[in-house]
Amino acid sequence: MRRILGLLQFREAILAAGPAVLIALVIVLAAFWFAAQFIAPAPPREMVIAAAAKGSPYYQAAQRYRDVLAESGVALKILETKGSVENLALITDPQSKVAAAFLQGGLANSREAPDLRSIGRVFYEPVWVFYQGSAKLERLADLAGKRILIGPAGSATAALATHLLTASGVTADSSTLITQELPDYVAALESGRADAGVLVLSPEAKTIRRLLASPKVKLMDMVQADAYVQRFPFLQKIELKEGVVDFAKDIPPVDTHMLATTAALVIPKDLHPALANLLTQAAIAVHGRPVINDNGESPIFQRAGAFPIADDQEFLLSPEAARVYKSGPPFLQRYLPFWLATWLDRLSVLLLPMIGILLPAVRIIPALYSWRIRRRIIYWYHELKRVEAEVGMHSDPAELAVPLREIDHIEEAVNRLPIPVAFANQLYDLRGHIHVVRRRMMSFKAQGTVHGHRSRLGASVVPPPVPAEIVTDPKNVTGQKN
Repeated sequence: MRRILGLLQFREAILAAGPAVLIALVIVLAAFWFAAQFIAPAPPREMVIAAAAKGSPYYQAAQRYRDVLAESGVALKILETKGSVENLALITDPQSKVAAAFLQGGLANSREAPDLRSIGRVFYEPVWVFYQGSAKLERLADLAGKRILIGPAGSATAALATHLLTASGVTADSSTLITQELPDYVAALESGRADAGVLVLSPEAKTIRRLLASPKVKLMDMVQADAYVQRFPFLQKIELKEGVVDFAKDIPPVDTHMLATTAALVIPKDLHPALANLLTQAAIAVHGRPVINDNGESPIFQRAGAFPIADDQEFLLSPEAARVYKSGPPFLQRYLPFWLATWLDRLSVLLLPMIGILLPAVRIIPALYSWRIRRRIIYWYHELKRVEAEVGMHSDPAELAVPLREIDHIEEAVNRLPIPVAFANQLYDLRGHIHVVRRRMMSFKAQGTVHGHRSRLGASVVPPPVPAEIVTDPKNVTGQKN
């Protein structure tokens, strides 16, 4: 019997929960579909970065990024290029599959390349202006009418040199602009085939070291450096301190003011957010570390923590990069491997609507179950009231046999109701009320008369006096409790 009752209660629970669960399931599936429209796919496990020739600062930085990304399971493929100009062409070409690139400051900006986003500025690229001759030159305008080396044809160095010279009134009409490979600068200046040269190289480059050591070549101390920085946002003013290159030979012989661009690390705006986030973390990790050689020296213009710089004057900062600069790595990535963290992050987009829908549905199911059980009890209360109301339509006590048989039928049906223990009090209330009505009818029949009077259950009958011990609260008769 208990097993049968348990099965019946289980059936009731299924019947009560079924519709709610079905509706919730449909809504959850719809929510999944809707949320899936806004979920990025899983990040690729490989990305390509456009650098420059092997041994260049771009390539060296890319190698260090590769090591950091490998710790998170992302393979960084380094693409050798001719420099920033080729990098720009690759990063703006959707067919190239290049996901990141180094660009020299001043080469492009968000107006010319609106689909690029910046991860930040990662290191200085000094602008060197060398000249030969006895006269002291302090301004780019002093180069008017001279033969000037501006770098390889089509290079970022040539573009920047031309830009700065033109702004200073030095053009191809007034001067001779010579495209030249950077290693050939030394011979050209020392031999007198050129009067000046503009280069963009690191202080550690061999060409720079040779030019600084040459007695025939001088480095321009740019007295207008602040003015150029104010005009061109991609420029910075830097200072080469006396003797920093060679203490013994006192190179340079005086503190020298120079200009520098800052190399930008850029990505397409549609790069997977997780990769943009991870690349920003790699840049912070790489450029935040001290760079010390065997002699305990650091590069002249590099200090740990000085880069990357989030304030980019040429490109919009990637939203993912901005979040990393502001708050650090995402919460999950601080404690979990990258791939697990990104999977959980994507899954959360689906779980949130599901939780928001299922929680109310789960709260409704017990209410539905309670309603179904109470509805059965209330149904038999309605039947009981109907039978009692019909008593008022019978003037002959002999006609009470029919209502009494209905009372017996109601009692039999109520006794078979599969009611859970939690609702047993309501079941026993109903049984008690059935007994009350039967006692009244039996009293009417025994007295042989029925008077027109409205009973406590709404019937138009006048019962005989009812013993006080069976008087029932009218509210309980309807199945409602205080």
